[in-house]
Amino acid sequence: MSDFTNGFWSWYVAAISLVSILACGWLLWVAGKARVTVQPGKVDDNTTGHVWDEDLREYNNPLPLWWMWLFVLTIVFSLAYLVIFPGLGSFSGWLKWSTQGEHKQDVTSMRADVAPLYAGFAAQPAEALAKDPRALAIGERLFMNNCSQCHGSDGRGSKSYPNLTNGNSAWLGERGAAHIVQTMTQGRTGVMPAMGAAIGGDAEISQLAHYVLSLSASPHNEIKAFSGKKLYSACAACHGVDGKGNKAMGAPNLTDDYWLHGWGEAAIANIVKNGKSNVMPAQSANLTPEQIHVVSAYVLSLSRSGFADTTKAVATAPPAKAP
Repeated sequence: MSDFTNGFWSWYVAAISLVSILACGWLLWVAGKARVTVQPGKVDDNTTGHVWDEDLREYNNPLPLWWMWLFVLTIVFSLAYLVIFPGLGSFSGWLKWSTQGEHKQDVTSMRADVAPLYAGFAAQPAEALAKDPRALAIGERLFMNNCSQCHGSDGRGSKSYPNLTNGNSAWLGERGAAHIVQTMTQGRTGVMPAMGAAIGGDAEISQLAHYVLSLSASPHNEIKAFSGKKLYSACAACHGVDGKGNKAMGAPNLTDDYWLHGWGEAAIANIVKNGKSNVMPAQSANLTPEQIHVVSAYVLSLSRSGFADTTKAVATAPPAKAP
């Protein structure tokens, strides 16, 4: 890929552009200097002397001067354009114009136009905006452009990407506008350290996995779960003695039926053995504080919508619990 991103290609294109423009000028100059020479003994009939199909002759009529000057002006314009705007390798042009700068100006202008609207939203708490159709319509568009790539267009997420429509128990942090704003503004990094060395070999990790499954009343091997209970002490510092997690740390609740990174012995054993790191990128570079406030209200509305109670397990749905 580096072959297409190094500086050679920009200079290569610049050289082709310059050579093409200068070649057009040279060709125009040569054509303007060309003259038809009348052969001795022949009458000057104002033709080039070329004959086709026995009697078709080409007249020696030069291009009109206005047409020639149009070619000249085109060449001059092309050279001036390459001096004023970027087009010659790394030279940025006299005007220092760039697509990034143009986009930045457009964004600044757009934000100035909508500032009064967002000022009105900022004066209201997110809980109130979560019931405002106009705020929700704007929040949905912002969500689609900046959040749906990971969390899905409906906010239900997928494996390793949290479902935002779930109730309180499935949220890794405190459910509320303040937590959403903080996460969107600063980002979030969730780390589950590799515990394989602390737990033991594959047999011990398997036992621990079955104990974790038992916490949510999921199908499990009771004998392995009994042996894994004492191994769980290495996990209790984050997930709690009762397995209900720690929202302040972002440690998941292991007693519900929501499995963010996959359900089953294999998925749990893999995370215990190898650990897991998940990153929510900060959105402060893309969204203003007022926009983040509106998006937080939209996310709150998702978790209170009618389908929230029907999507408890998104990443990987486990089989029906054993009676």
